[in-house]
Amino acid sequence: MWDDAFPSFLIGLREGLEAGLVVSVLVATLVRAGAGSRLPQVWTGVLAAIALSMSFGAVLTFTAASLSTTAQEAFGGALSIVAVAFVTAMVFWMRRSARDLAGEIKEKVTEALAMGAGVLVLTSFLAVGREGLETALFLWTAARAANESAGPMTGAGAGLVLAALLCWGLYRRVLRINLTRFFTVTGAVLVVIAAGVLGYGLRDLQEGGVLPGGTAYAFDLSGSVDAGSWYSALLQGVLNLTPAMTWLQVAGYAGYLAVVMTLFVGGVRAVRVVPGVRRRVRTTPSRPGSGSPDRPAGPAPVRPRWLLPVAVVAVPGLLAGLVVALTHPKPAAGQTVAVSGTDCGRGFTAPEPGRQDFLMHNTGNQTSEVYLIDPSSNAVYGEIEGLAPGTTRDLVATVAGGTYAWRCVPAGGKAVTSKAVRVGGAPGAHAVAPVSERDLAAPLKAYRAYVDRGLATLVTRTRKLSADIRAGHLDTARTDWLTAHRTYASLGAAYGTFEDFDQKIDGRPDGLPGGVHDKDFTGFLRIEYGLWHGEPAAGLRGAAQQLAEDSAGLRKAFPHQDFDPSDLPLRAHEILENTLQFELTGDTDQGSGTGLATADANLAGTRELLAVLKPLLTPRATRLLPTVDADIARLQKLLDSAHHGTGWTPVGRLDRVAKARLDGATGQLLEDLSPVPDLLEVRRSA
Repeated sequence: MWDDAFPSFLIGLREGLEAGLVVSVLVATLVRAGAGSRLPQVWTGVLAAIALSMSFGAVLTFTAASLSTTAQEAFGGALSIVAVAFVTAMVFWMRRSARDLAGEIKEKVTEALAMGAGVLVLTSFLAVGREGLETALFLWTAARAANESAGPMTGAGAGLVLAALLCWGLYRRVLRINLTRFFTVTGAVLVVIAAGVLGYGLRDLQEGGVLPGGTAYAFDLSGSVDAGSWYSALLQGVLNLTPAMTWLQVAGYAGYLAVVMTLFVGGVRAVRVVPGVRRRVRTTPSRPGSGSPDRPAGPAPVRPRWLLPVAVVAVPGLLAGLVVALTHPKPAAGQTVAVSGTDCGRGFTAPEPGRQDFLMHNTGNQTSEVYLIDPSSNAVYGEIEGLAPGTTRDLVATVAGGTYAWRCVPAGGKAVTSKAVRVGGAPGAHAVAPVSERDLAAPLKAYRAYVDRGLATLVTRTRKLSADIRAGHLDTARTDWLTAHRTYASLGAAYGTFEDFDQKIDGRPDGLPGGVHDKDFTGFLRIEYGLWHGEPAAGLRGAAQQLAEDSAGLRKAFPHQDFDPSDLPLRAHEILENTLQFELTGDTDQGSGTGLATADANLAGTRELLAVLKPLLTPRATRLLPTVDADIARLQKLLDSAHHGTGWTPVGRLDRVAKARLDGATGQLLEDLSPVPDLLEVRRSA
């Protein structure tokens, strides 16, 4: 969060100071001129500018949120480029005007006083409004880059507060600021930050399909750089440097930085060597008989004082609401589409682009699955499972340019596909390429081979454990217990196929009438309890022998057990869900304090599972695996820090910060793994 706050803090400080200087000088000039009665005109302009800026931010947020995924990326990328243009122009204006800024501002104030009340409002409105719009735009792009708004908003708020304090100090003549040096330093920093925004914007345009080269990476350090570390987060938050960047990103980043920084630094040097000429403040003399600028020429119409401030706040807000209402796509009036085993898609006509609400009515006599697909690739835009005969359910999907058809799959029947329709316009609707059991056959075969090898190792190690206990070597048994248990824990994706063997080998005492002393409490955890609670070898021999026999029985039965291919995508998430629920809470610990060792084995099993699923995941979610790999590396690093030789820090002895980091890293990995089941769901539409 705090690394994302720094760029926004700098923007808030710089923009707030620039706008605040104008307002401060306006207020000071009016007070010195004895025209304090005109201060409300200044604050009205300021209020109008703030309302406009906030309304602009609302339009950016809500109109972008209603777009499709690819359209959001393209929209965000385009606005990032615009933000870079704003910041670049601002930086060079700073370089040119820093030396004579005070004189320039006073000149504008004097002209405003001479021209009348309306210009006072307009001057303060433009001074604050320009900076406010730039700030809103930059904050929006910063929040998109950070994937959260708390950091950027906190940073911007702190920057604006500090800017207000500096301007108040300037107004009170308590604080002296070297504006030339301040704007030079912040300008150079902003050039670097703008280069990062440009790189991020180019990446968004690539993901939105506007620019090519989205998969042409100049480098990909996701596997070796911990994306969750403080230094990585700082680089990403401040400079928008990510572990993986495309060639276009690198070229845009480096090219912008080289050209703009060279011009900026060259301009600063030129200002230093050329003697500056102080800008003279021009004054406009009053015409004879015109009177004081404060004195109205004649009676003015009476109106409520609150009317103008309310109007300048309400009008931008109403306009923003109107824009959001008109551009926010709502599901169009639904088409009723028939679903049956013989007549799929009756009533379907080419819809308008945008979010559509289709009313799917099953006119057949069988429960059906219904898919809105791209018939050329079978990619799925939306689906309904278990649509019963005679029932109607909504299917909401975003439609863009492309070809669409309905595929109805009755229970026990053959798939029926409707006639395809063509929707005009640019593509952009998100679709998921379907996965069939045939697609999962190769990953399943590879994973079964991995489990078979693991079970062979398990048999060897449980026999060794049994021999240790039979010989009374309990110290050796404790070491061999952990080795064998980690072997079993690394096979997590296959637990669903182990049937009753899993309860016998690794069952917990929860729910057993006698708890840890119940006769049905067996397996690894039963032996763990005895080994770490002083039970003699004689009392553990039977349990150890039974564990070795159950392990051998599982290995023998496994090749003949049914392994549902759809279990693989589900287990990618569920292995670590169990880790977070049981191992990282110490719930399964029976005295050994090795919960983190088990978590480490679970992570190894997850890594193996993702390796066999990689050929299916990569084309469906290009950026998913690099992100997950970085999450795994971060979690692995935290687990390694708790591993000391042959020992592991018990979960209960972790300090609060270490425990929070471990839970946070596991939770982040779980969140990033959550799309896997949906991406690789076996769909009958294929």
